Amino acid sequence: MWLLRRPGPLPGINPRAAARQLRKSHSSALQELKTNSGGKLQKQICQVVLSHFEKQYSKELGELWNSVRRVLTMPQFWQYAVLLNPFHFSSEVENDLLSKGYRLLFPESSSCFRPSFKCYITSAPDRFPAQKHRAGRLKEYYLLNAASILAVLALDIENGEKVLDMCAAPGGKSIATLQYACPGLLQSNEYDNLRSNWLRNTLESFIPESLMNLVIISQLDGRQIGNLQPERFDKVLVDAPCSNDRSWLFSSDSQQATLRLAQRKKLSAVQIQLLRSAIKALHPGGSLVYSTCTLSKAENSDVITHILDTCSNVLPVDISIIARSASREFAFASDVQQHELLILPEMGRAWGPMYISKLKKV
Repeated sequence: MWLLRRPGPLPGINPRAAARQLRKSHSSALQELKTNSGGKLQKQICQVVLSHFEKQYSKELGELWNSVRRVLTMPQFWQYAVLLNPFHFSSEVENDLLSKGYRLLFPESSSCFRPSFKCYITSAPDRFPAQKHRAGRLKEYYLLNAASILAVLALDIENGEKVLDMCAAPGGKSIATLQYACPGLLQSNEYDNLRSNWLRNTLESFIPESLMNLVIISQLDGRQIGNLQPERFDKVLVDAPCSNDRSWLFSSDSQQATLRLAQRKKLSAVQIQLLRSAIKALHPGGSLVYSTCTLSKAENSDVITHILDTCSNVLPVDISIIARSASREFAFASDVQQHELLILPEMGRAWGPMYISKLKKV
């Protein structure tokens, strides 16, 4: 049985207004797709966002931005990994993937990673058919950006540990967490109403009844969890709200896009608050992974640098082995610290963008 915690509204936050704004965003997203003469759905690039990204990322990434931009602005080149559900999948699905040219992301014979995931990828742009949510029935697989798997690998969960997925919707990383190890507790948290329902549907579609007692779905403001549950967790994943480069590039409402860009500077403050809360929620010796799906230095390395400079009880953790071991399937930026990864999408390896960093509480 799911345990859902519903706190009262926090000062200065209007949940209903936030839900209305999210519904408006979802409505706008539906209009991003327009039918062309061939009857196919095609996304339209938002020039306001692209112009903003051009100015910022050409400075931050240099020549690399040209190849990254090409992938981000051409959805026909995007790739989707297929994460099989170990609790319910058929050999027919696996055989179908193999017949279509898919291969294991981390083959057991050649991987230094724990052989926990059955995640299939292909070098060709492709999207395996998604399965619809059906109450009471488990899905056989989950479609995701393969870079998401790296965040879970970096967290390196051990059996029996208490784990918090602080900003968990839509739920892919929580699913991967339960495949990587068998935690003593997994708290999948999502503060927003609509996204919390999305998270619930995802987890109900992939987790069998036998594991229900390990999972708590909570609806807390992540910035408050550290105060509400101090030193409770061994591992915390902070997949923080960010400027989501892929999504923002295809904003259908230019006015809304302009407002988003104007408010972008405020995101790093929220991300820092979430990280401070995560540190409080960790017991000494525990570790956290911070991740975003943006290239923005202000939301990535600058946030982590601020935390390291202002929090005396955390240290960076070297995760460079992941980049060395996964370089065949992912393109990594080279000019990052050992406690950081920046996955850059490129042709044939269109995973990311994703930033990952790991810290340990001392």
